[in-house]
Amino acid sequence: MKNKFSDRTELVISSETREILKVTERHEVISFAGGLPAPELFPVEALKDACNAVLNEQGAASLQYSTTEGYIPLRQAICQRMGLLGINPKIENILITSGSQQAIDLTGRLFINEGDTIICESPTYLAAIDAFKLYNPNFVEVAMDDDGMIMEELEKQLQENSNTKFIYTIPDFQNPTGRTLKLERRKRMIELANQYDVLIVEDNPYGAIRFAGEELPPVKFFDTENRVIYLSTFSKIFTPGLRLGWICADESFIEKYIAFKQTADLHTDSFAQRITAKYLELYNIEEHINKIKVVYKERCTTMLSCIKEYFPKSINYSTPEGGLFIWVELPEHVDSGELFTKCLENNVAFVPGAPFFPNGTTKNTLRLNYSNMPKEKISEGIKLLGEVLHRELEKETTLI
Repeated sequence: MKNKFSDRTELVISSETREILKVTERHEVISFAGGLPAPELFPVEALKDACNAVLNEQGAASLQYSTTEGYIPLRQAICQRMGLLGINPKIENILITSGSQQAIDLTGRLFINEGDTIICESPTYLAAIDAFKLYNPNFVEVAMDDDGMIMEELEKQLQENSNTKFIYTIPDFQNPTGRTLKLERRKRMIELANQYDVLIVEDNPYGAIRFAGEELPPVKFFDTENRVIYLSTFSKIFTPGLRLGWICADESFIEKYIAFKQTADLHTDSFAQRITAKYLELYNIEEHINKIKVVYKERCTTMLSCIKEYFPKSINYSTPEGGLFIWVELPEHVDSGELFTKCLENNVAFVPGAPFFPNGTTKNTLRLNYSNMPKEKISEGIKLLGEVLHRELEKETTLI
């Protein structure tokens, strides 16, 4: 039989991170690879109560088809959460999605024409790269420093790319770097978006998990022209398995999102939505988030301390104030892909940095996750990783 696939399939390959996670599922491997929350923090008993309440009170209705927009009490609860951020949307501004990944995918379908320019941080979230790549855009990467995307570089790229459709940004504890966009740059990003008439897609899965530093308002807080499309999720603050995310945007955008979502899944899991809404009614999710922040701060502090102790001094790394990740920059001659193979032989894993660069061949970086492993495993794993790094750098020095 002849190949029946569309040309588009040539643009889609299996996620490198997902393939890595398959390898690291061996129980003996200490994995810093996936962006996984700590499973022991999932509110299992509370969810049992919420499930029983939903089935007792709503019965068959909770198992029936639902509206594409999402369950109204859950959308109302999200409006309340957004209000805590200084954003006060109406329910018509909220669309429930099957995780924030669906929100990213729908954004690509809705806005990107072939050849459109998408401006993003360098590096950026690899699953967003994969989703957007399907529509053949031109990716333009903007350099970052410890304070996030550099606005002078952003303006330069906006000047040079008149067909820019949107800026994709993860301003809080960015994936993969853990960096946070400082306040002045958030304001400047809005000014530039207004000036050059482009959209901003603000992806914020981690913002609630701040365990150090000063709280910052979202980029959307400064939005005066309804050009910021805000994406978020319950995956990092509640449970990822329920697959619940949301889009907060101008109603004219939401209407289009709804039409596109209807071609994909009609609606997000209605039972999961009702369970989550019931949990939010019965329990204080802020108390739960505070527990998460305490644990992640301890694990992040442990990993940073171990990196300082065990890694070669020539290696640079980020110091996040929240979120799930630390970004490591190796000497230029080190290929983190090759390093991954050698580390896996020593039963420790991470994500090589190359897939986070949509255009580049930057190979001397890697991402570490600290949220999923207990402190003793973090210490053991970083020590193992440090030993491999020392051997590899010493080998390179000998060759030179």
